Amino acid sequence: MARVYLVDGTNLLYRAYHAIRGFSNSAGLPTNAAYGFTAMALRLEKEEKPDRLAVVFDPKGPTRKHDLYSDYKANREETPKELVAQIPYVHRILSAMGIPVLVAPGIEADDVIGVLAARAAQKGDEVTIVTGDKDFCQ
Repeated sequence: MARVYLVDGTNLLYRAYHAIRGFSNSAGLPTNAAYGFTAMALRLEKEEKPDRLAVVFDPKGPTRKHDLYSDYKANREETPKELVAQIPYVHRILSAMGIPVLVAPGIEADDVIGVLAARAAQKGDEVTIVTGDKDFCQ
């Protein structure tokens, strides 16, 4: 039995972005979300020591849920540009750490995580989902 950790990268990146303010590099690129997210990933690896770990992010643009319901997330604010600028760097950091980064075109991270968690559990693995997303509680 493997200990599998599936991380909702989109959710945790937002949390890091809002938790830490005012970080940027010498060129003025914001680094607050990348810094906070990296600290969380390092802590997770150190404290939990998962056998398998993957970080799943939402794809850019609309998803199948938007096709099913045109008003899906219609009232949500646009993702801050300062956060969007950091996403590619977070992907590169995770890759450098040897942590798989998963993005499924047209499918939200929570749906990908749900499928992966179910498959791992069917194989007898112990699955932990790391997220602050309230939708996962449904």
